Amino acid sequence: MIYSYIKESVAQKKKLLALLIDPDKCPPEKMEQITEILRQHRPHLLLVGGSLISTPIAPLVDYLKSRLDQPVILYPGNPSHLTPNVDGVLFLSMISGRNPELLIGHHIVAAPFIKQNNIEPIATGYMLIDGGSPTSVEYISQTSPIPAGKPGIAVATAIAGEMLGLKLIYMDAGSGAKNCISAETINMVKQSLNIPLMIGGGISDAGKLRAAFEAGADIAVVGNIFEKDPSLIASFVETTESFKP
Repeated sequence: MIYSYIKESVAQKKKLLALLIDPDKCPPEKMEQITEILRQHRPHLLLVGGSLISTPIAPLVDYLKSRLDQPVILYPGNPSHLTPNVDGVLFLSMISGRNPELLIGHHIVAAPFIKQNNIEPIATGYMLIDGGSPTSVEYISQTSPIPAGKPGIAVATAIAGEMLGLKLIYMDAGSGAKNCISAETINMVKQSLNIPLMIGGGISDAGKLRAAFEAGADIAVVGNIFEKDPSLIASFVETTESFKP
């Protein structure tokens, strides 16, 4: 079970690196390069998806599963992104916004498919944090991010998500964010939770990755930077593996 692995890693104070692969930005020739690197430098979690996807997801999932032995987790923008060949899915509730479709509407559509195909759902509270520039998530979701300078709102939102029974909190500044989520916000949210905390957006080098872990992130999500230079995966994996709390 993917979530059991995450929980056990957090209990052991082991940090996890999640690589997010956007099907639209990874043509076959680039995927060959990426999978060759991933055989040597393994992130702990493989995520596939994004806010707006026009390329079929299933072929990419099949490609990854045929060449790598890690489970593949779907990060869906909407129910149309569902595919039966994934091992797990981030069952996202966008608790930072007030769009009812992203709080429960899409879930009702997706739930039967997930159950019928025996996909592991990971109930995740998704929180969009202002990263200093407009993002695809903000536009597509029609919601406003939590202000970067208001960590108290982020804390209260995360606590509410845990009280609602969510199993994971994912704070995201958005793909290609100008600014990472601040150490203060990460630390305050982490101290308020008893469930794992995932952080993404703007983590463009190993130093920012380490800073996120030092602030309290249990899982760091990276992706945009690797679309430009897949070789950076090696340094991110090394930084994660060598991190000592």
